[in-house]
Amino acid sequence: MLNYAGYFLILLPLLGSLFFVGYALVCNLLGKKENINLIELAQSLILVSLALSSGILFYALLTGDFSLTYVADYTDSMLPWYYKITAFWAGQDGSFLFWTFFIAFMGWIWSRLSTYNTLEAENKTYFWIFFLSVQAFFLLILCTISNPFALVYPPLEDGSGLNPLLQHPGMIFHPPVLFLGYAGFTVPSCLALAVGMSAKNQDWLPRIRNWVIFSWIMLTAGIILGAWWSYMELGWGGYWAWDPVENASLLPWLFASAFIHTSLLNRRTKALPRTNIFLSAVTLLMCFFATFITRSGLIDSLHAFGQGGLGTPFIVLMLLFLLLAALIAAVAKFENSNSLSEPVSKQGMVVVLTWLLAVIGLVIIMGSLWPVLSKIWSQQSVGLDKGFYNRVCLPLFALIFVLLLYCPWLAWIKTKRIAMKIGSLSVLVLVLAFFLWWGGNNHLLSLIASAFAIAICVSMPAYFLINKISLRNKRLLGVYSVHFGLALIALGVAFSGPFKQMQESVLSVGESMKVAGYTITYKDSSRISHKNMDIQRAKLQVEQDSTELGYLFPERRFYKKFDRPFAEASVMSGLVDEIYATVLGLGRSGELRLQIRVNPMVNWLWIGGTLVCIMALFTFDFRPRRT
Repeated sequence: MLNYAGYFLILLPLLGSLFFVGYALVCNLLGKKENINLIELAQSLILVSLALSSGILFYALLTGDFSLTYVADYTDSMLPWYYKITAFWAGQDGSFLFWTFFIAFMGWIWSRLSTYNTLEAENKTYFWIFFLSVQAFFLLILCTISNPFALVYPPLEDGSGLNPLLQHPGMIFHPPVLFLGYAGFTVPSCLALAVGMSAKNQDWLPRIRNWVIFSWIMLTAGIILGAWWSYMELGWGGYWAWDPVENASLLPWLFASAFIHTSLLNRRTKALPRTNIFLSAVTLLMCFFATFITRSGLIDSLHAFGQGGLGTPFIVLMLLFLLLAALIAAVAKFENSNSLSEPVSKQGMVVVLTWLLAVIGLVIIMGSLWPVLSKIWSQQSVGLDKGFYNRVCLPLFALIFVLLLYCPWLAWIKTKRIAMKIGSLSVLVLVLAFFLWWGGNNHLLSLIASAFAIAICVSMPAYFLINKISLRNKRLLGVYSVHFGLALIALGVAFSGPFKQMQESVLSVGESMKVAGYTITYKDSSRISHKNMDIQRAKLQVEQDSTELGYLFPERRFYKKFDRPFAEASVMSGLVDEIYATVLGLGRSGELRLQIRVNPMVNWLWIGGTLVCIMALFTFDFRPRRT
């Protein structure tokens, strides 16, 4: 009976969302825009209903109710309880319920904020029309294509188990954080469309600023956690392979970053009002696109775990949403909007940055869809490998850090001292590039990126020492600290990518191998049995110049529900080098087929990413706002 209750608790919010979309339209047509308190109450009830439905699915997962197809597909009786919880968002049906709950939660939170309460009634009405329509779409998917409460007959005694690649701490944090970011952008995107339709309350950007920053932080944290998870779990020693699903998660971040910067321009100069509406909507559109890539089944990806069936609905949704956003942005009327001027200034730099982010996003969109598009003129789909993205996207990313270096030192309007500032910073970059080249960095793109990244790290403290009054501006300190963290990420990528070293060897106990000045000795191995898997663990001693640095313990895991073994990497972290060990195979006589990678400065990615997420919190604006 619980499955029927769970389904009913999804069906009821669907009917409620559709009804109140119509109700809001009628209120708007009859001019009774103030009669929306009922919609706000309905959103509260929708949230409660989805929370109860989610609770039922959690209960089924934890208790092993294998009469449900979803529970049988993603859990088994041997799975630890914490991975049974993560199975909620492991598959297509559960992840859609999870995302829909977050959408409803975001709408409920927004309706309780003072910034919402001070909106004009017309803005509120249009907002609920758009928001409830998006919410209804996801609920419709849940009630039809991706019902998490579908039954399997006859009921199974045990389930298939969770994919071992998903049995990792990254699975606990990465998807929920990313979904929070996706759902978070539903509110500003729907508000942007509402403002474009009503042309009232045109000061919507300050109202939504903190919300956008929070959602951007969640996207950033989700991407960093996903890169770390990929690095630790897949055993390949990398963190970004330009896989379609990885690309898709990056797209909302790119357009959200562009929107944050154009909204800054609008607050400062009243420029680009239509661009802000469009970019806000496109950010949510990219969240839809990420789901399309992950769950549609149209594009092969290591990270895609959907069963398909969602391609057509999401294509229709994205096309309609794009058309609607473009039309609203084009016809929106704004008073007191200004045009841009002074290209050699902060506003000019922000415009160029926005274009760069948009161009990178468009390249990634076309590259991700290329296997599908290539079928138009070829019988076989043609995919683009990581070499294409590295050749096209990485130089564009390097240009972004050129802008991040110069932008803080420029004024909002052109001044006479610009040439001196740009010249001084350029000399700094050239000096750094010379020393990097002299130290052995002869990779052109890495040399450019690392020189500008180090220059940013040097110039940021110098900026605040010269402009001490800026230290009192908490938001400005947060913004430039975020740029500092991004520079650390760029530094990590610039060195860990082209300068990593890798070697494979077959070792017997007591034998050693050398990689990048490190000596790796195979000491012994042990076998550990758990309820759901057996583990073959190797013990490796790491030395440098006859000095013992520690031990690595890479594993080969044999899950009882899966035929093939899985590698679990072991790392020895460091700010300069990180030693990464993976067991590729085990011989019958005890020999070990081992892969050792030395990844220089890879940990600066995680350090920089953490700094970005923390310091972005300081950019929140809690100053009282005039209504």
